[in-house]
Amino acid sequence: MLFATIDTGTTNTRVIVWKDEAVLAEAGRPVGVRDTAITGSTETLKGGVRDAIAEALAAAGVTDTGQVLFLASGMITANVGLCEIPHLPAPAGKAELAAAMRSARLPDVVDQPIWFIPGIKSHDGPITLESCAAMDIMRGEETEAVGILHALDLRGPAILVLPGSHTKFVRIDEQGRIAGSVTTISGELLDVLTKNTLIASSLNHSFADHVVPEALLRGAEYGRTLSLGRSAFLIRLLDLFGDADLAARTNFLLGAVLSSDIMALKNSPSLALQPDMRIIIGGKQILRDAFDLLLHADSGFTGGIEAVPDGLKSAAALGAREIARTRGLFQQ
Repeated sequence: MLFATIDTGTTNTRVIVWKDEAVLAEAGRPVGVRDTAITGSTETLKGGVRDAIAEALAAAGVTDTGQVLFLASGMITANVGLCEIPHLPAPAGKAELAAAMRSARLPDVVDQPIWFIPGIKSHDGPITLESCAAMDIMRGEETEAVGILHALDLRGPAILVLPGSHTKFVRIDEQGRIAGSVTTISGELLDVLTKNTLIASSLNHSFADHVVPEALLRGAEYGRTLSLGRSAFLIRLLDLFGDADLAARTNFLLGAVLSSDIMALKNSPSLALQPDMRIIIGGKQILRDAFDLLLHADSGFTGGIEAVPDGLKSAAALGAREIARTRGLFQQ
């Protein structure tokens, strides 16, 4: 069966065309819901999604869109996306997500219906200053989580670590459902510190591209004990007066930033972390490697820690396929 998965985030959209289990083609555009938020119009987002779909279908040699099942997930279902769907309250898994899928026609994007997958929220109801730490939301990571669980044949309990511009920690319960999550903006903080602060020149405006263990661990220690602000300034001092090279300095900052993520992982009520809980790390290789080292070095984690293996084509696309299959869309 032919199907296309559409994964739209804050800044990027990715489309993959599949035939059964095989990838035929893919295409992307640097558009996302940020464009809607900035302009107040969905036209840029519509155009980017439309062009990515058209390019991917053409590369796959597909001329009849009537043969294709279109599946969409991510921020495309937000109020600044193309088809708003309310978050499902946790716990929610593949069955709940499948039941809440919504079909909509967007003729400005593609001439066939698109099935949209909703996001998940950790707390159902209003929040206050006292209760806000228990609240979290996701759009896209729920589909990615389903894909990872399927690929690894994993049920739970477990914590998925999904680092990126917004790092997401996702708690999986014994039934394989998403039971809660925690989001940080560590990726954005790293970007701002690296490119738009006093220490940017000491980092050559660049990120770590491989792990330097001693520097990463030292940065994490200082981030945990001295604060992120002080640790970041130490990078300038290391540049002016120390012997730490660029790779060490970028790792030092990465460790300092990720130390705050690990504090969130340990202390957030919506995760209810148990020391022996299994932890699965996804994301880009440098972030997988960094989290893996930091978590293994922390005596507070006694369960199994492992990384999502290389070669997983797209966890979000795999998740969308499994959710659609649960809905019965592959039998229509």
